[in-house]
Amino acid sequence: MARHADTTPRRSLLRTAGLAVTAAGAVLGLGSGAAEAAASAPIPLPVGTLAGSDATEAAQGVVNAVPYAVAPVKDLQLDPLANTGVDPLANGAATQVADFQPVGTTTATDPITSGGTLGTLPVVGEATDLLPG
Repeated sequence: MARHADTTPRRSLLRTAGLAVTAAGAVLGLGSGAAEAAASAPIPLPVGTLAGSDATEAAQGVVNAVPYAVAPVKDLQLDPLANTGVDPLANGAATQVADFQPVGTTTATDPITSGGTLGTLPVVGEATDLLPG
């Protein structure tokens, strides 16, 4: 009697799992039929709308769009952790020899750790002025 009571939940679990697999197979079988029907249908081409287009106007549209695409890249903050307490680039080392001015690594990393963009970098900033936007 104890053995029969022990196997009942197992049978119920197996029956439920079998029904789930059967349902999943049916759904996949229906999906493949719809995919075959969609693949066999021809794709209409918008030939009539492209026939009257002017290539120079299309090129001018691309040229006019370039500044709007480049400007966000020029103004993007380079270091996402800039001005936070966990910025690893904010750490630096410095040294001073005799009475010369001190030399440190923060001189090189300061434009980036202060939230700089491409335009604020010393050498690259001048080159970004050549880009539109």
